[in-house]
Amino acid sequence: MKAKITSKGQITIPVEVRRRLRLNPGQILDFDENAPFLKAVKVFDPGKMYATIGCSKKRVGPAKSADEWLTVTRGEVELPGDKNANRD
Repeated sequence: MKAKITSKGQITIPVEVRRRLRLNPGQILDFDENAPFLKAVKVFDPGKMYATIGCSKKRVGPAKSADEWLTVTRGEVELPGDKNANRD
């Protein structure tokens, strides 16, 4: 898929990509300026995350960060090119 950058630096993310990544109108993306490729990560609302954590403290226990909470609830996730992921 391709997208064209406008003179204002804007792009349209193809609908298939938005659906797959669950990107909704108004979603804020954080761009990694140090990545050797275009990399954007969805920004989440910490207040909503902590409200959810509050509902599952007995199961999860105290989480120190969003990444730790996600690891406890969903398990380890290996991302493409992640050389530090656990291998069986």
